Order: sequence, then C-alpha cells, then structure tokens
Amino acid sequence: MESKVNKKLINISTHTFIVALVMLASLMVLAIVLTYIIPRGEYGVIIENGEEIIDYTSYHRLDGVKGINIFKGIFAPLLQLASSDGISIIMLSLFLVVIAGAFQAMNDCAGIKVIVRRIVNRFQNKKFILLCVISLIFMLFGAMLGLFEEMLTLLPIVAMIAISVGYDSFTGFLISIVSCGFGFASAITNPFTVLFASKIIDVNPLINGWFRIVIFIVMYALLVFWIYLYTKKIIKDPTKSLTYDHDLELKDDLQEAAIIPNEKKSFLSYIIFFGVVLVTIFCFSLISALRDYTVVALIVVFLIGGFLASYLSTSNLRRTAKSFGRGALSALPTIAFILLASSIKYVLVEGKVIATISNSINNILVSSNPYLIALILFGIVLVLEFFISSSTAKAIFVMSILSVLSLGLTKETLVLIYTFGDGYTNLLFPTSPVLLIGLSMIGVSYFKWLKKSSLLFVITFALVIGFLALAILIGY
Repeated sequence: MESKVNKKLINISTHTFIVALVMLASLMVLAIVLTYIIPRGEYGVIIENGEEIIDYTSYHRLDGVKGINIFKGIFAPLLQLASSDGISIIMLSLFLVVIAGAFQAMNDCAGIKVIVRRIVNRFQNKKFILLCVISLIFMLFGAMLGLFEEMLTLLPIVAMIAISVGYDSFTGFLISIVSCGFGFASAITNPFTVLFASKIIDVNPLINGWFRIVIFIVMYALLVFWIYLYTKKIIKDPTKSLTYDHDLELKDDLQEAAIIPNEKKSFLSYIIFFGVVLVTIFCFSLISALRDYTVVALIVVFLIGGFLASYLSTSNLRRTAKSFGRGALSALPTIAFILLASSIKYVLVEGKVIATISNSINNILVSSNPYLIALILFGIVLVLEFFISSSTAKAIFVMSILSVLSLGLTKETLVLIYTFGDGYTNLLFPTSPVLLIGLSMIGVSYFKWLKKSSLLFVITFALVIGFLALAILIGY
C-alpha cells in the first residue's frame, strides 16, 4: 500500500487544464466585450418596510461611456472576491480543497477500498440493479433537497464501486453527478429552484406536484436507459470506455488490496464519518435557517471528520497529514476554473448591462401565443444560466421580472420553465464549476463529454419542450 501513496486521487492533466482555462478565459473576454456593445442601464429602487427593493418596472438608461473598466475586467477573477458573491466563491473553493484532502487521505489509508469491497460483495450478482439504485438515490438528492456540488464528495467512492463491479469511472460519474444534476432539474421540492422561485412569484409549490413527479419518473427512465446502453457497450469491449486509461491504475490498486490491515476498524470509522456527512446534508438542507450554511458545515465535517477517520484507520498521524495535504494541493488548479467561471457574472454586473438585458426580455415578450412565450422564456433562462450559474441569484433576477409581467401562463408553469432552464445546463455549460471539477476527477475532457452526451441532451431538451407544451395544454 505504501507504493501507491504517491498516486493522486484528483489528477488533472496539463492538456485538460490548459484547454479548460483557455475556454473559460475566452468566455470572460466575451463578457467584457459585451459590456462595450450593450447599452448601460439600471432599475430603480423602492423602499419597503425599511428595505431597498429593486423595482423591475422602472428601467432607465445610464449615461456615460460604455464598457467595464478594463482593469476590473482583466482582474475580475480576483476582484469578485470582494463582491457580494465573494464569500460563496471562497467557500466553494475551500470546500473543494478540503474534500480533496479528505478523500486523498481516505484513499491512501484504504478507506475507499474497504467501503467499496463491502458494497460490491453484497451486489456482486446484481450489478446493474446496484447502478439503478445509486442513480435513483442521487436523483432524489437533487430533486428533493437541491443537492449538487455537495455530491462531488461521493464521486470517488461511486466511481470505485462502478469499477469494482466491472464498469468504469465514467459510469460512476453518470450514476452520481449526472443523476444528481438530472434530479436537480427534474425538481420535485428542490429548495433552490421550485421552492425559492415559487416563494418569489407567490405561488404554493405543492399545487399540482404530481406533474413534477411524472417528469421525474420519465427523466429517470431516460437516464437509466442511457446508462444501460453505455455499460452494455463497455462490457462487450472495455476499450470503448471513456476512462479506460485512467482506470487501469485504479483497477490494479483494487486488485492489490486483497488484505487490508484493520479492515473492520477502518470500515467502522468511515461508516460513522459518512453517517455524519449525510445527517449534516439532510439537516442543513431541510432546515431553511441553516440551508445557506450547508457548504460551511460540510467543510468542517470533512476537515475534522475526514482527517480523524483516516487517522483512526491507520493510527499513523504523519502519514494521514501528508496524504491530506497532498490531496488538498491537488485540488488547487480547479480553483482557477471556479474563479474564471464565476467572474463572467461579475463582469456583466459591473458593466451595468444586466438591467438592459432583462428590459429587452420584457420588450420581446409581446406575443399572445403562450407556447411561443414559453419557448422564449426557456431560451432566455438558458442564456442567463450560461453567465449566472447560481440558482438562487438567478431565481431572484428572473422570477422577480416574471412576477410583474402578464404572459398568459400560470405561475406554476413559469416556475417549471425556470427549473428546466436552470437545471440541465449544470451538466452542459462550461461555466458550471461542478461539471468541470467532476470531469477532471475522472480524467475526461469537457469536449469529450460534450461529444458523448450530445444526443442525451438533444433528447432531454425535446422532452422538456414537450413537457412545457403539455403543461400549457392542461393548464398546469
């Protein structure tokens, strides 16, 4: 086991890192250019109960030179840390560093191998059923609790489980991150989309909830079928795996772990640790007063609990600390992804063009055809999602505008449009930090993922348009 201690669990190739960096930097430059093209504008502010509230009915153009200050544009990735989104960005970066350290220590101390072995032994003859169960659990996490970036914490274990039962890391990515993303979009009670958007637009989120359940079932069936087609192909020919080379070393590592010292003690330590993780996620997600502190709580749990569980597994403090530190350092390159992706919103806000964009939306929505309006709104949310990945920030921005418009659509349908537009793109757009980080953890480039998943998303968006048309037809 000592011979494997230098292997990093998160290992981003130089090529993948450079390509992702160039792509995100190009998008940031595009955002800077747009601030010089789109006229500047802003909404008025009204005072209500002693608080300043944006009045989305009082748009006006701003005089002065177009374009963000070039200094702010170039240094946006750093300057945004002092903005209102700065704390969230710092917490997400710290979250990634801590979980990378915890899982590296867990991997070096054989914790992952122990958990994987126990699970695989129970499902050795029911491999695909295991995949379906894991996929359903992760989809429910997204649909019910609105979890997404938190699930990166479980990707290494799920990937190892998939490898151990004869599949690959990409299969693990599909049944964890992709499944959770599909659940987030096919939301039932997602607090960050359904509940939050419903609250802003003043509608009961439980009304006609059956329709969202039907959507969830259909999208789960689509994803399971997609996973079945992929796994069937790699079982027939393992070299067709998207992570074939990446998984070779992991497979050798698992095979070498025939005897694990203190296996029972190690298993118990990590079961308790992950029990605490799951309890933390559920409690902080269900209690509205704690929801904003979920990531902070997980940072503390993984920092203390992850380190302690690894130490109890090996009783070797120096080795645990060394592994934890190496894992944390291996995650540092991905922080660049987070900073660049989130800086796009900062550029547009500082360039004073967000209000102009939303006012143009108001002017576009003049058609009396509800189907066309639904498609236009869906397209607008997709565009906004490309630049503003935060669900809550976008919900405030989009739903506040929609709440003052008369569009001929029910409020429930408006929430559905927003949920669809916000969700699936988390697995498609390169401005999604979770997508880029998850892909880097399994050694798959963004463009390879885009090529592989293109048909899946074509079918997905066709179904989404169909569901929107059905919602209007039945008066959802």
